[in-house]
Amino acid sequence: MAVNDDEAQVLDQWTHRLAQALQVLDLDVDQELLLDLARKSAGSVIHAAAPITTFLVGYAAGLEAGTGGEGSKAASAAAISKAADVAFRLCEDGHDGGPAAKGWADTGQ
Repeated sequence: MAVNDDEAQVLDQWTHRLAQALQVLDLDVDQELLLDLARKSAGSVIHAAAPITTFLVGYAAGLEAGTGGEGSKAASAAAISKAADVAFRLCEDGHDGGPAAKGWADTGQ
C-alpha cells in the first residue's frame, strides 16, 4: 500500500511518537511490510482483518524474538518476516480457506 510523501512523513512521526510512548526504543518499523500485509488481509478476508492481522503478526514476532539481549534486533526482524510470511500465505486462501479452515486438526496446536 503506497502512501504519498506527506502521508509517509506523518506516518513516520506517528510511529516514532508511539514507539517512544510504548518505550520500544530503537525499533525499526517496516511500514511498507505492515501496510502491504494490512492491505492484503483486508482484501482477502474483510476490512476489519487488517488491524487484527498486523497485531497478531507483531505479537507472534515478539514472542518468537524473546526479550532484549544481544542480537535482539536481528531476532526481531527475522521473527517479523516469518510471522508476516505466514499471514501472507493465509491471505492467499481468503477468509474461508487455508490450514486452519477445519479447526486445529492440521496445526501444531
